[in-house]
Amino acid sequence: MAGHVYTSQVVWTGNRGAGTASYRGYDRTWDIAVPGKPVVHCSNDPLLGGDPAKMNPEDLLLSALSACHMLWYLHYAAEAGITVTAYEDAPEGQGEVGPGGAGRFVAATLRPQITVAPGADLAEAEAIHHRIHAVCFIARSVNFPVSYAPRFVIAD
Repeated sequence: MAGHVYTSQVVWTGNRGAGTASYRGYDRTWDIAVPGKPVVHCSNDPLLGGDPAKMNPEDLLLSALSACHMLWYLHYAAEAGITVTAYEDAPEGQGEVGPGGAGRFVAATLRPQITVAPGADLAEAEAIHHRIHAVCFIARSVNFPVSYAPRFVIAD
């Protein structure tokens, strides 16, 4: 089996001067830096006092799941002779918080709107979604169910 190595640098940026001397005395912010790519400024979930203008871990996980699915979808569509001219997704993740405050995702639904060329086999276009979970790196790595609610648009 071929291996892949991914690297990233996560740097906490929330030290207001006294570090973690008190629980409320620091920010839950950090930067993600991958060599050669723009820095992503992050914060924790706004429900926990995070900055709503910054990406949080939950945003990143859901976005990664959606992007991985999209890339495999485009691959399989091309192989099947289905011409996709636009693809956008509005995924939704459902989470729960346990009695001790620990949270987790319990499900995610991908809701892509896919524009295809006239004459596309919509049954095949739909069926592709159900093959992706077996190969998508991210989908294979999560421990919650992922469902699909695609919508197809025929290009003008």
